[in-house]
Amino acid sequence: MTAARSGPAFSLHDIPFSTRGSWFGISPVLGEKTYAEDLHLVSHQNGMHPVLRLAPEAPARFTATPSLLTWGGPNGRIDLAYESPDTVRLRGTGLGLRVTAAARTLTPFTGTYVFRDPVDGAHVFTSYETGRRYRVTVLSGSAAESTGGQALGEADRGLTLTGGSWEAAIEELDTARRPYTATATFEEVAAEAERAFAAFADAVAPWRSPRTPAAELAVYVLWSATVDPAGLVTRPAVLMSKHWMDKVWSWDHCFNALALAPGAPALARDQFCLPFDHQDESGALPDSVTHSEVLRNFVKPPVHGWALARLRRRLPTPLDRAELTDVYDRLSRWTDFWLAARRAPDAALPHYQHGNDSGWDNATSFDPARVVVTADLAAFLTLQLRELAALATELDLPDEADRWSRTAEATQTALLDELWTGERFVTRDADSGDTWTSSSLLDLMPIVLGEHLPDHIAKTLATRIEAHLTPYGLATELPTSPHYRADGYWRGPIWAPATVLIEDGLRRAGHHRLADEIGARFRTLCETHGFAENFDALTGTGQRDRAYTWTAAAYLLLAENHRPDRP
Repeated sequence: MTAARSGPAFSLHDIPFSTRGSWFGISPVLGEKTYAEDLHLVSHQNGMHPVLRLAPEAPARFTATPSLLTWGGPNGRIDLAYESPDTVRLRGTGLGLRVTAAARTLTPFTGTYVFRDPVDGAHVFTSYETGRRYRVTVLSGSAAESTGGQALGEADRGLTLTGGSWEAAIEELDTARRPYTATATFEEVAAEAERAFAAFADAVAPWRSPRTPAAELAVYVLWSATVDPAGLVTRPAVLMSKHWMDKVWSWDHCFNALALAPGAPALARDQFCLPFDHQDESGALPDSVTHSEVLRNFVKPPVHGWALARLRRRLPTPLDRAELTDVYDRLSRWTDFWLAARRAPDAALPHYQHGNDSGWDNATSFDPARVVVTADLAAFLTLQLRELAALATELDLPDEADRWSRTAEATQTALLDELWTGERFVTRDADSGDTWTSSSLLDLMPIVLGEHLPDHIAKTLATRIEAHLTPYGLATELPTSPHYRADGYWRGPIWAPATVLIEDGLRRAGHHRLADEIGARFRTLCETHGFAENFDALTGTGQRDRAYTWTAAAYLLLAENHRPDRP
C-alpha cells in the first residue's frame, strides 16, 4: 500500500481535502456549524452541497496531506488522491468503503437519484442541488454491492466497495462522457498529485524555511481552494474557502492576488481582474461572485488602487501596455462610481450605504447610522486616485493624470478638514451631518495613507492602533469597549485584511517597530491556530470558517516580508 505522502498534515475538520481547479472537496464539514461523523464529497457548484457520504465499513481514522487522504484502522486502509480536478481515485486493502447519497429523500426537485448505467456498469448519482452527475467506476477487486438503484422517495442509495483489495474512481461530470478507463496506477496518480502541489509551493513560497513553519500549509489552502472557470466564474478563481464561504468577494481577492503574484503571476492577475469582469454600467463591482450567483445589493471598499500599486511591484514582469490600458479603464470606472454614485450633491467625500459596503459589516462605527461618510473610505479612495494618476502618466495621458492627482489631493484635504478633530477621525451621518467616534479599529484605517499623512496624525493613529494590540494581534474593537464580543465578527476578532493594511500603512509612515510587532504576532497566531476566517483576540482561537484563503495569503505576505534574507 501507499506510504504517507510528504507535505504538512492537516485536520480535515479545519481544511478540506481538494486540488487546484476542482469544484469539490472531501470534508466532514457540510455547512456552517454543521459537521458529519464521516467524510463527504462536497460540491460547490450551485452552492455548497454534500453529495456523497464516504464511510469505511469498519472504524478508521482519516488523515490528510496535500496529495493524499487516508482512512486507517486495525482492519485495513483506504487511500484517496485526485487524478484531475473532476476525478478522484480510491484504493483499499482489507477495508471496504460505503459510497452513498448524502440525502436519503428524493423529490421531483431535490435529492440524489442513483442508477447503474447499462453502458459501462458504472453507478451514477445525479444531484438536483449541483446539477451534476457523480459516476463511480469500479476498477478492480470489488463486489460493489449496491442498494437503492432507481429508488424514489425515502431510500438508502449507494454501493459498497468490498474485497481484500479494490480500486475505484469517482468523477464529477455533466450529462455524459466516455466510460472511465484508468491510464495510470494509483501510485502514479498520487505521485503526480504530490509533484503538482510541490511545484506550486516552490513557486509561490520558495523562501519558506523552519522560521516560517506554516508557509507550506498556507500555500495548500490557496491551492486547494482554487477552481477552474465555470458558470459565472470567468477565470481560475481562488474562493475564500471550500467550506461555506465559497465565493469571491470584491476585496478579498486583492490579498490573494498579492500573495500569489511573484510565483503564480497569471493566477494573481486573474484574481485581481475577476470581479471587474462583472462591473456594471455605473462602474460598481459586485459584492461577490460564485458559480451560479452574482450579488449586487452591496459593494466592497475601493482597496483596489492600494492593491494594484503593490501587485505591479510584486509581479515578476511588468504589465504590458494593453494590460495597463485595460486595468486603467476598469479602475477608472470603479473610481467614478464612488465619485458620482456615492457622493451627495456638493459633497467632497463619498459615503457608504451600509456597513457591508465597507467589508466591516457590523463594526461599531456604523451603530448610530449606516449611510455614513467615513475616514477609511476617503483614505482608500485617495490611494486609488493616486494610482490612477500613476497609470495615466505611464499611458501618456497627462491631462487625465493631472485630473486624478487634483482629485486625490482634494479628497485627502477634505478628509483632514472634515473628519479629523485634531485628536481622531470621526464618522459623519450623510443625511444629518451628525458626527461620532467609536472604539472600532476601522476609525484608525486612514493609517493606510502611510507616507501621505502628516507626521503628527500618523503618530496619533499609531498610538491608538497599539491600544488594539493583544498578545495575538489587532482586535477590531477595543477589548475594553462595552461593545466588544469575542465572536462578534467585526466587533472584536482579529482579521487578516485589517492586519495587512495597517501593517503596511504603519511601515510606510515610518512606524516600523509597531508594524514589525503586529506582523510577528499575526504570523505566530496563524502558526498556532491555523487560517481561520477570524480569531478570538484574547485567546487566539480560530473562529467561523477555518480554511480562509485571505488569512493564508496574509500569512504568506507577512512571512515573506520578514524572512531573514530580506533587506
